[in-house]
Amino acid sequence: MPSLKALKNRIVSVKNTRKITKAMQMVAAAKLRRAQEAAEAGRPYAERMNGVMASLAAGVSGSGSAPRLLAGNGNDQTHLLVVMTAERGLCGGFNSSIAKLARQRAAELVAQGKTVKILTVGKKGREQLRRDWSHAFVGHVDLSEVKRIGYANAAAIARQVTASFEAGEADVVTIFYARFQSVISQIPTAQQIIPAKFEEAASTNALYDYEPSEEAILADLLPRNVATQIFTALLENGASEQGARMSAMDNATRNAGDMINKLTVQFNRTRQAAITTELIEIIAGAEAL
Repeated sequence: MPSLKALKNRIVSVKNTRKITKAMQMVAAAKLRRAQEAAEAGRPYAERMNGVMASLAAGVSGSGSAPRLLAGNGNDQTHLLVVMTAERGLCGGFNSSIAKLARQRAAELVAQGKTVKILTVGKKGREQLRRDWSHAFVGHVDLSEVKRIGYANAAAIARQVTASFEAGEADVVTIFYARFQSVISQIPTAQQIIPAKFEEAASTNALYDYEPSEEAILADLLPRNVATQIFTALLENGASEQGARMSAMDNATRNAGDMINKLTVQFNRTRQAAITTELIEIIAGAEAL
C-alpha cells in the first residue's frame, strides 16, 4: 500500500497535470474558432471552382487535346501519396487516423503491383509511417514555423507534386487529410488531385460559351486547382487538429479530476487506517500497564 507521502505527491502531480490540460483545452478552443472560420470560408470557393472545372472537363472529355493534369499520362503505375498531419501531438486520434488511411491505401496499391511514393506534410504523420514505409519517402514539408497557413504554403506543395507528375516521377497523386465536421468528428479523407477528378456539378439549365477554348482555360486553371485543393485540405486539417486537441484535452481534464477524487479517497482511508492503528497501540500499551 502506498504511503501517505507518496499519495500526497501523486495528488499534487495529477492536479498540476490537470492545470496543463485545462490550459491546452482553452488554447485549442480559441484557435479552433479561427481555424473553423477559415475552413468554412474556403469551402464555397472550392465547391464553386469544382463546379466550373467539372463543366469545363465535361466539355473536353474524350478529346485528345485535354491537358495532362486532367487526362493523365496514360499510366497509373506510380502513386504519390501526400499525407498531411499535424506538427504536434496531444490531439487524440487525429494524426493516427490519417496515417492509418494512408497506410491502408499504400498496402492496397502494393498488393496490386503499384509503386508507392510518400510525401509527408507534418512531423507526426512522418513519425507514424516511418517504421513500415520509410523506404517510400520522397520528401517532407515542415510547417512547424508557420503561424497561420496561407495559400503560398499550399502553392509550394502544389508546385512540388506537379513537377513530380510532369517529370514522370508520379502518375497519380492523392492527398490525405481530415475533413472537419465537428469538435468530436473529423473524417479521414483521401482525394485524388492528379489526374484531376471532379464531383458532378449540380444540374443547371444555363449554357456557357468559353473564350478562349475549354482546353486553354483548363491548362491555366488546373495547376491552380491543385493548389486550391491542397490549400482547402490544409485548412480542413487545421480545424480538425484543434477540434481533436480540444476534445482530447477535455477528456484528459475529466480523467484527471476522476483520478484526483479516487486518490483523495485512498489517501483519507490510508490516513484513517494509520490513525486507527496508532490508537489501538496506545490503548494496548495503557492496558499493559
